[in-house]
Amino acid sequence: MLDHLSITATDLDRAQTFYDAALGALDYPRVNRRPNAIGYGVRERAPGAASYISIYLCTGRLLPDNRHWAFRASSRAAVRAFHAAALSHGGTDDGAPGPRPQYHADYHAAFVRDPDGNRIEAVTHQRED
Repeated sequence: MLDHLSITATDLDRAQTFYDAALGALDYPRVNRRPNAIGYGVRERAPGAASYISIYLCTGRLLPDNRHWAFRASSRAAVRAFHAAALSHGGTDDGAPGPRPQYHADYHAAFVRDPDGNRIEAVTHQRED
């Protein structure tokens, strides 16, 4: 169900110590460290692949709307349907359906804010419908 999630932190070194231990116990290895983020797990495109967890450096105050949940979609058509349904039921656009090549060549997603401001994403890693 969940494809990936993002957690914000005010101190990445402290967060890395914590998440290396906590997620390591669940067999989610740390797979990258950048100046503003740490990644855990395996990001695969195959159906049923493991979830991926990102820890991002918060550049300001931690706010509830920094939360981000990404739900795995079965196809690009499902991403479009998610976006349309969310907008017609009180959500606001935060990124129209389309490719996100900055993540990888087959990443196709849409982003919305729910009525409370939470950032919700639908994503597929399928090359095409």
